Amino acid sequence: MKNIALVAHDNRKKDLINWVEWNWKELIKHHIFCTGTTGKLVEAALAGKQGKSIHFQITKLKSGPLGGDQQLGALISEGKIDLFIFLWDPMQPQPHDVDVKALLRISALYNVPTACNRATADFIISSPLLQSEYKPIIKDYSEYINRKI
Repeated sequence: MKNIALVAHDNRKKDLINWVEWNWKELIKHHIFCTGTTGKLVEAALAGKQGKSIHFQITKLKSGPLGGDQQLGALISEGKIDLFIFLWDPMQPQPHDVDVKALLRISALYNVPTACNRATADFIISSPLLQSEYKPIIKDYSEYINRKI
């Protein structure tokens, strides 16, 4: 079982929900983490697809601008997120753009597979690595910490 983070900006929530509905059989095998409204929408989509007899795990964080991005970044830095699907809107400026960039930076820093569009999300969800143990190689950044200014 993997820990999968699903996040979408307002203009991309419909795209993410369509993707969730297409991939629901795979997603319910894993623990899902979402920020704010995205979590409510994902939960409703999964509940509607799989019925009441099958349970799935979802953790809903705060809304992104209200601290959910930081909560998710902390989970990533603690090694608690295995995959990150983040459908962000490249055409719409975000009031919390700094948080968004920090979240993408931290996912790159900790080598978490990250999809920013549906095509990449499709490749990740269909990868055979999803069904096996996988430990990403984390670069040692201690030289940056220890260097003198």
